[in-house]
Amino acid sequence: MIKNTEPNRDCVDGDKIAPNSEGKVDPQNQNNSGHCRPTMNEWFRRFAHRTSEIVGSAGSFLLAILIIVVWGVSGPAFGFSDTWQLVINTSTTIVTFLMVFLIQNTQNRDAKAIHLKLDELIHAVKGARNNLINLENLSEEEIAQIQAHFKKISDTHRNSGGPSILSSTGDIEAR
Repeated sequence: MIKNTEPNRDCVDGDKIAPNSEGKVDPQNQNNSGHCRPTMNEWFRRFAHRTSEIVGSAGSFLLAILIIVVWGVSGPAFGFSDTWQLVINTSTTIVTFLMVFLIQNTQNRDAKAIHLKLDELIHAVKGARNNLINLENLSEEEIAQIQAHFKKISDTHRNSGGPSILSSTGDIEAR
């Protein structure tokens, strides 16, 4: 883990903020023990990650089904009233609304990590085109041009009688 040496940056649990060039530590980023205090972004990242692990589990799915069953069974006791329906509608709307942000945060972080890993592989492979690094930052038109280029390469390869991706040997030529 990289130690945080500047104030107002995300902290890692257990890390201490090192003094700045003047030998001072920003007290705003430390708790009473002198350890880093996570920023709002770091707190939300942790919360979103943990929440996505929990709600993505089989237990959470079963709990959701149980809640729906209990709600459905309780219908006759409440005379299937508008309030009874409003309870489930409001609850599911609120949960869905909040989950959109948590899921998006987790997906954004995962996508960034995957892009960085792919960028590292492109950079490390001899003969790979390094101009494909950070491809996700190009415009839609530039990405469409590159996609058309790779489709042309694929079509040329397929028409030349080269091995199929479904080849039983698994040997696929790189270019």
